[in-house]
Amino acid sequence: MFKTYTFPSVFEGNNTDLKNVSPDLINGLKIFHNGEGYVIGNLALTEGVSPHKNINSAPDELDYQLLLKAALLIANQKLGNPITITTGFPFSTFQLNKEKATQLIDGQHTVEYDAATFGGGIKKNIQVEVAGAQVIPEVIGCTIALRKGETKAQGNFFMMSLGYGTLEGLLSTEGGIVQRTSLSTYGLRYAVNLLEKELSKEHYLELKTEHQIDAAFQKGVIFLNRKRIDIRSMRDRVLKQYYEDVISPAMRKAFNDNDFTASQIMYLAGGGAIYTALVDCFKEEFRDVLDLEIAHEPQSLASRGYCINSAQLNGGVKSTAVGLDIGNATTVVSIFEDNNTVTETSIPSEY
Repeated sequence: MFKTYTFPSVFEGNNTDLKNVSPDLINGLKIFHNGEGYVIGNLALTEGVSPHKNINSAPDELDYQLLLKAALLIANQKLGNPITITTGFPFSTFQLNKEKATQLIDGQHTVEYDAATFGGGIKKNIQVEVAGAQVIPEVIGCTIALRKGETKAQGNFFMMSLGYGTLEGLLSTEGGIVQRTSLSTYGLRYAVNLLEKELSKEHYLELKTEHQIDAAFQKGVIFLNRKRIDIRSMRDRVLKQYYEDVISPAMRKAFNDNDFTASQIMYLAGGGAIYTALVDCFKEEFRDVLDLEIAHEPQSLASRGYCINSAQLNGGVKSTAVGLDIGNATTVVSIFEDNNTVTETSIPSEY
């Protein structure tokens, strides 16, 4: 139903000549902004020294604008012009950033990039026309994808989006969300920072950035001073601590007994859903209360929901619809595999 294109949300300034260092565009993203060159995503991880990104960055910040340009380039290469884009922010920053992001994304864009990184020869300019843009809360994007994507979820359900910078949750009903139940708190970054502190007690971390630590966190192994260190057991411990210190208290505050009477299922999405130790914490707390399910391809769920929303914005035309999730760990661009029209009834009334 969808095609998704994912790259790490990191960048680093780089004005050196990089030729034939990657197999394709998405692995060879080098974007020019205000005359300066920046390597982005996987290219920043391979060619950079200190790839980084701010957490929950605003539309007027450099990292957001660079990741947006990279995503626009990918979308244009796949769909051409014009395109319609939906993206999102956490509930905690949504109102603050909604208008600025919409104004930034909607309209005409010139994206300058270096095609030499993947054998394309020279620096190039492309024009990207965004014919419509909408910004919605991230967790709403997840619920749209669950109801109108592959899962076809019915009835009431709890939605928990376990992101890197922010954890979001709410109760979704057929008639819309229950605003009172919405929660927004610290994301996986909390656990990654705990792991970094534990590692630093016994090892010199060689000035590694937070996102390099996160990459090791995901793999369960880190190389320090030419030694391979298995960090899986340490990762499981900090994930459990994260759940007990942050997630469980937030849910107890947001969800009451009446909410659990209204729904007997909870979906998990986002990067945190890939960690068995974290999922097991949810299972332990709710084993006698509700069923727990990991959403299909949980890391791209919000982006796929955004894409469905974009198809309604442009009158149901899938061929120009784009979902863009500029996450703190990864940026995900989603488009439809087929071009059949989306009807008005295919979009939920939650937003």
